[in-house]
Amino acid sequence: MMELSTIEQMKQLRILHHDSAMVAVHKPAGMHVHPPEDPRHRIADSQNCMKLLRNQLGALVYPVHRLDRATSGVLLFALHSEGASHLAKQFAERTVKKTYVAVVRGFTAEHLLIDRELKNAGPAQTEVERIGVQEFPWENERFKTSRYSLIFASPFTGRMHQIRRHLAGQGYPLVGDTVYGDGEHNKLFRQHFDSHQLWLHAYQLSFRHPVTEEPITLQSRFPSAWHRLFDAFGVCPWKKVSKQSEVR
Repeated sequence: MMELSTIEQMKQLRILHHDSAMVAVHKPAGMHVHPPEDPRHRIADSQNCMKLLRNQLGALVYPVHRLDRATSGVLLFALHSEGASHLAKQFAERTVKKTYVAVVRGFTAEHLLIDRELKNAGPAQTEVERIGVQEFPWENERFKTSRYSLIFASPFTGRMHQIRRHLAGQGYPLVGDTVYGDGEHNKLFRQHFDSHQLWLHAYQLSFRHPVTEEPITLQSRFPSAWHRLFDAFGVCPWKKVSKQSEVR
């Protein structure tokens, strides 16, 4: 077993699944999947999921997909190169089912398929299902109240910032998004929910095991701030997510 530094001993990733071929963890918001590709940008080991997990397991791990730094949720690694190739191929062939939960400004349609090319990224598709809506008595620059939707978002393609860009392009920016979002509504959520996070959580991942080919569905519990939000919306998303679990 590799010796852990004092900092790394203080931070262990929550393991969601672990077998001889792969390991899945809960990635907290604010952490990188792996070091930036540009060597001019360095991050602390305590912010590097790949490094932390390698030390936690005492073995090499191979990232097969990525989550934005600001996004929390299910993160999958392979434990050998063959498994990494198999899993990466599933992501490339779009047979992995990814289900995110997000909060957006405005009331979305109950079902929405966004099929729109993203600049410098190519064709992209995101399916949206509304979980619930809420109108809070928070005055903003245009209205006396503020409306929001809690949604499932399932990207069929894997473009960078796809969900954030697609929803913002439809007029439903993600709350907490400092790049594509609405600063006024971000501020309202910070004030009323005491949270500075991006409200985007990679809740569920469905795919086939790289060795056995058996279908697997992994889920990551919601951080505590989300439970306060669910209470405010009066909904329980995990009761509605089972129908989204099939591997295509």
